[in-house]
Amino acid sequence: MKNSLLSLRHIHPLAWTIIIGTLFGRMATSMSIPFLSIYLTQSLGATPTQTGITVAVSSLVGVFASFYGGYISDRIGRKKVMILSITGWSIVFFAFAASNQIWMFFIVNTLNGLCRSLFEPTSRALLSEVTPQEQKLLVFNMRYTAVNVGVVFGPLLGLWLSRDGSSSAFVMAGCIYVLYTIILSFQFGKHPVHSKSSVTNEQRITLKEALRIISQDRVFLYILIGTTFCVLGYGHLNSTLPQYLALVPHLQNGTTWFAYMLTLNAITVLVVQYPLVKWASHFAPVVSLIVGNVFVATSLLLYGLASTGVAFMLITVIFTIGEVLLFTMMDMLIDRIAKPEWKGTYFGTIGFNNLGSVCAPILGGFLLDARGAAHSVQIFVPLALTCALGLPFLIAAYRRMNKSSHI
Repeated sequence: MKNSLLSLRHIHPLAWTIIIGTLFGRMATSMSIPFLSIYLTQSLGATPTQTGITVAVSSLVGVFASFYGGYISDRIGRKKVMILSITGWSIVFFAFAASNQIWMFFIVNTLNGLCRSLFEPTSRALLSEVTPQEQKLLVFNMRYTAVNVGVVFGPLLGLWLSRDGSSSAFVMAGCIYVLYTIILSFQFGKHPVHSKSSVTNEQRITLKEALRIISQDRVFLYILIGTTFCVLGYGHLNSTLPQYLALVPHLQNGTTWFAYMLTLNAITVLVVQYPLVKWASHFAPVVSLIVGNVFVATSLLLYGLASTGVAFMLITVIFTIGEVLLFTMMDMLIDRIAKPEWKGTYFGTIGFNNLGSVCAPILGGFLLDARGAAHSVQIFVPLALTCALGLPFLIAAYRRMNKSSHI
């Protein structure tokens, strides 16, 4: 206990700012963004396919901007990228509140994806840089815990704020991000940092050369492809499932059940995270990803068989165990295989796995349109199978890591 308190005392102030900011930031995001697909479908009359495309555009932009955000933060510094992106993110939420047409939500959600994908990989790279090696697992998991503490309260608060169809959830989210921006700017001024990757102009390489370096890392490429299918499976929690629960004929109050599922998801993470991380720490990080993929794919299959709100809640526990196994060790895995001078680029490039988040709402929306919410098995079996496609790539990465210095 004493050692744990000592470790917490030595965490860098900027790391604390990011962890606490992540808690309130995710609370703000989860009170608004997960309900976007329901709002588009029920209030604006969008089809599931239209809704899927509008939700997907955020991740589509993120796929490309995430890499560039990590890369440019290696070039010009973490502070500039983080302050500019989080300021823009604050504006985005106020723009959501002012939108009343599908095309408006499409444009604003595009900007949402841009800001998120610039801020997230850069903040994770900064966490890696200001944290000693022996504390990295603790700090990365504290950040993940903060995400889920925020998500415990966010959906319930969002359900209450949006009960009359108002946009107050977006306004509150914008205010939270304004406060986060102010505090982060103050902390950067008080605790200036210099990226370890800061090099001279002669030493800097181009974006094309950075891509070439990444492409030669076969372990990273297998992990990138495999986690893309994992993210595809996970992405249905905030895209396909809320639409399905709002449309399915045999379940009353589907939107309320969805809010409960999100809260249960976050609570389950908090309960099982550290025991699972302790178990996973005995193995190579990629093993955790393999087991997590199996859990998520299995739970998607079970969602197709569920017929009551209680059943959906129980399956969400299984889904969440898979989520924890997938995401708690991913940052450690990337930190382990990344070249020290290109951590931002590696953390940014792993953002390409958000292609899964792009495909999830489009695939789910297409299946809902084509088969209808009443044919749940015909919707969720394809979703489970596409998630499971990540297994061969993750297993290939594990085998290659056994033969290299990565493990």
